[in-house]
Amino acid sequence: MNKLLNLIKSRRSIRHYSDVDIEASDLAKIVQAGLTAPSSMNTRPWHFIIVEGKERLEQLSHCKTSGASPIAEAKIAIIVAADATKSEMWIEDASIAASYMQLQAEELGIGSCWIQIRGRLTADDQLSEDFVQQMFGIPETVSVECILSLGHKGEQREPHTDEEVMWERVHINEWKAE
Repeated sequence: MNKLLNLIKSRRSIRHYSDVDIEASDLAKIVQAGLTAPSSMNTRPWHFIIVEGKERLEQLSHCKTSGASPIAEAKIAIIVAADATKSEMWIEDASIAASYMQLQAEELGIGSCWIQIRGRLTADDQLSEDFVQQMFGIPETVSVECILSLGHKGEQREPHTDEEVMWERVHINEWKAE
């Protein structure tokens, strides 16, 4: 089977991590995957903030009311943001870069989880994006799409199976009711 398809099927959201550190060379490969992702009209509007340290990660895990706890367990988090003044397609550009980084992490045996930030709120009803921007001094023109939590896997998840593929969602030449 195709190596890329196997990698895609194996990549699962990992929310629990071991205490093993991520090698600097592996982190560089992960970030490079994001930096080489395609972007609309090659604007490359993304910015990545690498967050390390237990205390800092714990603080960042309060960026939204639920679903951000993997950040506190992670060895590293990467804030994925983009300069909205450079591209009206910044959401797509940042999302593609984040996905490339997740695939590279999986290829290295490192678990990841996408933590959605855009459109979410903190426990005290502050926009999650504002919380993250203030915490890291991110300019207003740079919008935060997501945070990737990264770490060596502290849980094992089975790859997606061929039976899970929803071929009924594929339409050829016209829409066909399911």
